[in-house]
Amino acid sequence: MPHRQARAPQTPPPDHPRQGPRPLPLHLLAHATTLMGSRAALPLWKSGSLPWNPKLAAKAAELKASLDAAGPDGWKCFEDAIAAESLKRHEAVLDGVALYRHHRHQRDLPHMPALWRQGSTRLLDYRLPDSAGPPVLVVPSLINRCYILDLSRRRSLVRALAARGLSPFLVDWDAPGEAERDFTLTDYIAGRLDRMLDYILALTGQKPALVGYCMGGDLALALALRRSADIKGLALLATPWNFHAGREAHGKLLRALGPGLDALIKVTGTLPLDILQALFASLDPGLTARKFAAFARLKRRSARARDFVALEDWANDGVDLAGPVARECLSGWYGDNDTMMGRWRVEGHVVDPAQLKMPMLALIPERDRIVPPESALPLARAVEGAKTMMVKGGHVGMLLSARAGSEVYTPLANWLKRSLLQ
Repeated sequence: MPHRQARAPQTPPPDHPRQGPRPLPLHLLAHATTLMGSRAALPLWKSGSLPWNPKLAAKAAELKASLDAAGPDGWKCFEDAIAAESLKRHEAVLDGVALYRHHRHQRDLPHMPALWRQGSTRLLDYRLPDSAGPPVLVVPSLINRCYILDLSRRRSLVRALAARGLSPFLVDWDAPGEAERDFTLTDYIAGRLDRMLDYILALTGQKPALVGYCMGGDLALALALRRSADIKGLALLATPWNFHAGREAHGKLLRALGPGLDALIKVTGTLPLDILQALFASLDPGLTARKFAAFARLKRRSARARDFVALEDWANDGVDLAGPVARECLSGWYGDNDTMMGRWRVEGHVVDPAQLKMPMLALIPERDRIVPPESALPLARAVEGAKTMMVKGGHVGMLLSARAGSEVYTPLANWLKRSLLQ
């Protein structure tokens, strides 16, 4: 096995403030607008013309009655309290951002050797020394960097698979370079993944299983359909398929934004990271403010604070998306639901999960905001004999929570070993 060298930290040194959360102006504006909206709604509430959520209507009516009884002074005190609370909440978010930007945590895991590379793509070797375990090709999303699957010593899916007797190889897509700027999904699947599969077959003499996370699961599925004779099984983690399930409004939004995004791609050649981050933020506009306000309350040197910083460093270390891939995913997948509708093609062939003839496992988080269960379940149900396991975490939490070892790492490793040893 190649000698493993310590890798330079991937996060900034403590005297170099981080840039995130990206795009920061958007997150701060969304939070400030929400708080100002609370104050702006007061005149409507006072006049009785503000519609309320039915679950809150009775309490709102009770509070309004008490304020009306208190007269102008009561309403003035209430308005002042709303203003003070708004300022307090916004300052808490700003405090959390400042603490994050100057936190001393740095990622310092050892470098893993790249056994194969082409353009910006590498195949990283996570096998333990002298390991003879069955091979597993792990495919992450093209949008975020691969080390979400190797975030820290305590939170690493690929190291956990290696420790459980498997031989993991992790795809590192990296940012698209000149060679990849015009790539389609077919170029990544029928080109890069095909060649990495050939390399693993030649290196180990064994057929690997595939593990795909998020969008990487869709890529792995397409590869499994193309190369079924060379693959022993397929495991999908939080993999979307019905992109309109629970997200119909976002499909309409992306169709509306399509011409503008396409014009941007024509100029830049890629879809920039900050645009991608803004689109994902639209799924839950208040999430960033909530989590940074909560971070400000943590002890700075606690394990929870370090875990938060490690995850945010990864989230803000994403990459631009090659222009043609962005069009396929945002317009084709999210906008037109091409996967679910049977219109997504790789090298001219429809990617049809019903045609998959190999063991398949789908691990689906119950509280996933990025890929709701109703988006992932149709893919599992389309494959005859597929096994489905629901886990309690969210999209990222399934990999990084304290339960990840017992709910994801061990069941996945056991299933892979059974599939690979058949």
